[in-house]
Amino acid sequence: MNIGIPKESRPSEYRVGLHPAGVKMLISRGNTCYIEHDAGLHSGFTDQDYEKVGGTIVYSAHEAFGRADLILKFSRPLENELRMISPNATLCGFLHLPAANQTKIDFLLENEITTIAYEQIQEKDGSRPVLHMMSEIGGRLSAQISAHYLQNNSGGKGILLGGSAGVPPAEVVIFGAGVFGHFAASAFLGMGAQVTVLDRDYKSLRKIQYDLPQLVTMFSNQANIERTTAYADVVIAAAGIPGELAPKIITREILKSMKSRALIMDISIDQGGCAVTSRPTTHDNPIFVEEDVIHYCVPNISSVIARTATNAFFNVAVPYILDLAEKDVDKAIQENTAIEKAVNTYKGKIVNLNRIIPQDK
Repeated sequence: MNIGIPKESRPSEYRVGLHPAGVKMLISRGNTCYIEHDAGLHSGFTDQDYEKVGGTIVYSAHEAFGRADLILKFSRPLENELRMISPNATLCGFLHLPAANQTKIDFLLENEITTIAYEQIQEKDGSRPVLHMMSEIGGRLSAQISAHYLQNNSGGKGILLGGSAGVPPAEVVIFGAGVFGHFAASAFLGMGAQVTVLDRDYKSLRKIQYDLPQLVTMFSNQANIERTTAYADVVIAAAGIPGELAPKIITREILKSMKSRALIMDISIDQGGCAVTSRPTTHDNPIFVEEDVIHYCVPNISSVIARTATNAFFNVAVPYILDLAEKDVDKAIQENTAIEKAVNTYKGKIVNLNRIIPQDK
């Protein structure tokens, strides 16, 4: 199989679709890997690292996309990248297609491009190992990002997460007791913040409280959302379901009731966002202010720790990538239920993808 690893072209996207060790595994099994020039540079991998393991360096995105039967990206493709993909090829990546514009979906369907979304790979026990790893990293990172944007020189009110003697710590509210919320809560607690976690799932709340007894848990309903956001210094919006748009739980009325210069980190922005005011930002220009509330809405949050993120991704994703390359895509989808659940488009049809857009309030 011909496998393409293009250089990521989204703003501030420093990760790469596959580690050189993964390329070595694929080549040892009889595949050919085309790696775009400098694709791994920001993750700490040179062209020579890929060539040493048998990879073929190509010097244009058109070659990396166009030669490939299987394309391994990290972030969701831009529209011009989609146009480089050959009909009937397979595209893998963190695709987040529920939030994609219709022209992209139409192109994928018209060209019968198979898409496999890493965030939707799901094992029989319900776990999503690839999404889990990225959420774990992002959760840990969210605390240090929040600490930065609470500082005066970053536009915040000048609050130390852990407070000081005689000065209370920052109030952090996390929507979502999943993997991201769990690791974010742990990181915030480690920095001394007061943490409240809301979720609609009682089992998730019970687990996070058992693991982290210092925090406060609350059932996620309208009254509790309004109550907690009113006193929060930081809101981490990490509510979402892979394959669906994120719920709009933070209305403009809620924003107006929040503290001046409070911070919202909308982690679900790649699924449309949890706040009605959220819009995607980049690491180069990560924040904006609306209703006197700072919004941080960077979709590729772990991109700035590209080496850690790429290595962690490789550890969990490589078994699925090898399965696709060794068995052929169609057979891998048929035999591996974890991969089958991650298929979004297949032979001109939409699969495992909810694109119903909820009404904003």
